[in-house]
Amino acid sequence: MLDDNWVSPEAILDAMNVGVYVCDRDRKITYWSRKAEAVTGWAPEDVIGYSCRDNILNHIDKDGRSLCGEESCPLYRTMVTGVEASVPIIVFALGKDGQRIPMRVDVAPLRNPAGEVIGGVETFRDLTPVMPDLRRAKQIQDRINSVDLPPDARLRFSTLYRPRDMVGGDFYAIQAESDDRYTFMLADMVGHGLAAALYSVHLNLVWNKYQDLRAEPKAFTAAANDDLVQVFGPDNTFATAVCGVFDARHGTLKLAGAGGPPPLLLPKDGHPQWLATPGTPLGIDTGSGYAELSTTLKPGDRVLVCSDGAFEVHNASRDDLGQNGFAAILKELDFPRTERRMERIEEELLKFSNAIRLQDDLTMILFEYLG
Repeated sequence: MLDDNWVSPEAILDAMNVGVYVCDRDRKITYWSRKAEAVTGWAPEDVIGYSCRDNILNHIDKDGRSLCGEESCPLYRTMVTGVEASVPIIVFALGKDGQRIPMRVDVAPLRNPAGEVIGGVETFRDLTPVMPDLRRAKQIQDRINSVDLPPDARLRFSTLYRPRDMVGGDFYAIQAESDDRYTFMLADMVGHGLAAALYSVHLNLVWNKYQDLRAEPKAFTAAANDDLVQVFGPDNTFATAVCGVFDARHGTLKLAGAGGPPPLLLPKDGHPQWLATPGTPLGIDTGSGYAELSTTLKPGDRVLVCSDGAFEVHNASRDDLGQNGFAAILKELDFPRTERRMERIEEELLKFSNAIRLQDDLTMILFEYLG
């Protein structure tokens, strides 16, 4: 006999303030909560027994890519790997009225008493009330990170920017200082999401504030460090960074690092080489000194600068990719002679992680000296 205070699992799920649904290994929906109906408009009888891709939710990600394939479906990936999502992701689901609904989604595998994965569970929260602010923040960040360089047959810059969420903590800038001299910076603020994005906006102010120092990377890096400490306080927030200047007339490249991953030199002839740029991350303490590395490029040489998101990638077994694994991916791709170039790198990073979204923001700058 049941106690008067006994509550069924379904009643508990229906009482939650997030949408919940469950599917089996074939991705057929087996449970649909009341909040799921309230958010999407789909009633249980509309969805139970169907797949979410059967003209129901048809999830897409923040970049407009379909999430209904086996490789891209968050719920399918969690069932295959047996690992719950480490971070929520933003998706856009199709409501019954035909409108897209922004959601923050978490997924986890569902196991039977024997420990076997028999399905998956997804919880989601409607982001509609905050989406206007997120979209505006994304517009601001996209504008800050945009690059508009004059044509120059001697060189070419390519970029890839993939924030983990709608906005992220990576910042990059490339500037033509004169007919021959180009400066650039790639920085990665600690953290993710909106807070990190606000800090990255300040990095744009720093980039413009100290423009007279940009031709001397170590002097600019020192000024940027002191500025962050003054504005945010020591040990409050920090950023790793790489700053550089290239002289197209002489082929000389000068770099200064602030705790970020070293740039990778990809010679036209020869083996890839990491360009060591040690230094204290920006914002830790005032008065930090920074070293400067100088090298001369030959026509056909390339330099790849990445944020931590390219290296701090782990798979379902928690094995880290690291710099060696990243270099192995480039070798396998015969980078950068392959088509689609940096997008191919992103695909391989995702394949290694066995996830549909990397754990960190990813930014890459490829600089090519054409001579």
